[in-house]
Amino acid sequence: MESQDLRIFKCVAEAKSLSKAAEILGYVQPHISQRIKNLEGELDTKLFIRTNRGVTLTDEGEALFNYAQRILLLMDEAKAEVNPNKFRTSLIIGASQTVSATKVPFLFSSFLKEHRNIEVKIKTDRKHALQEMLAYGEIDGLFLSGTYNEAQFERVYHYAEKMVLIAPLYEGREETDQPTLLINSDVNCIYRNRLLAFSKEYHTHKANMMEFDSLEAILQGVRDGLGISVVPASVVNSRGDMQSIHYQELAEDVRVDFVVKKGKQRSPSLKKFIHFLGSL
Repeated sequence: MESQDLRIFKCVAEAKSLSKAAEILGYVQPHISQRIKNLEGELDTKLFIRTNRGVTLTDEGEALFNYAQRILLLMDEAKAEVNPNKFRTSLIIGASQTVSATKVPFLFSSFLKEHRNIEVKIKTDRKHALQEMLAYGEIDGLFLSGTYNEAQFERVYHYAEKMVLIAPLYEGREETDQPTLLINSDVNCIYRNRLLAFSKEYHTHKANMMEFDSLEAILQGVRDGLGISVVPASVVNSRGDMQSIHYQELAEDVRVDFVVKKGKQRSPSLKKFIHFLGSL
C-alpha cells in the first residue's frame, strides 16, 4: 500500500463521498475512483459500499480506516522529527470572522512561542461550512459559538466573550428612532442573533437591516453612521480607531467552544494545542 492511497482512502471515508474527496484533494473523481479500486484489488476486499447518497465503509474498510489514521499520523510525525526544517507538522483550525477577530490570534501567538515547528493555518467561513469542514477532516478543530452537533463533535475548551452594542456618535445630526441594524450575513452568527433579539426587546424590530460578509465592513459601517451592531467587546477594546463609536456592554456573555471530531485520531500538533488550551 502506498501512503497516498491511504490518504485518498482516508479522505473518502471521512467525506463519505468520492466527489467530495476529489474536491478536497484537488483531483478529478475518476482518479479517486481508480485509486480506491486499486486499493481494494490489492487487499482483495471491498472497502466501501456505494449508495445513491455516497459511500459508507464496510467492516473491512472500518478496520483499514483505523490503521490508516495511525499510519499517516506516524508518517507525518516521523518526517517532522527527522527533518523539522523541511517537514513541519501542521494544525488547521476553523473560526468565523467574528470569533477569530482577536482571541484566536492571541491564542496562536502564545502557542507558537512554545511550538515554533508547527505550521498553523486558520480557515474562516460561515458556521455551517466550518462544521462540514471539521466533519470531513479538512480542519483539525473549530472555534464556534452557539449550538452544534454534540453527537459528532466534542468540546475540549471554552471561554467567555463579552458582547457590546456599538453605535455611531450622532454629533450634529438627529438620532433616528429606528436605527439600521448592521448584521452578519451568516444567519447562524450569534452576534447577529443577539442584535436582532436586542432590537425586538427595545421595539426596534421593524428597523431596516443591512447585511455584511465581514466584521471589518460592519465596524466601518458603524463608524460611517450607517447604523448599530453587536460585536465582541475584545474587538472594541483592542482597536485604536473606535473614537467615533459609542458602545454599551451587554449583560450576557457569549461562550465560545473549541471542538474536535469525536472518534478521530488526534495528530501530535492537535494534542499539543489542546494541552496548551488546558493550561490557560
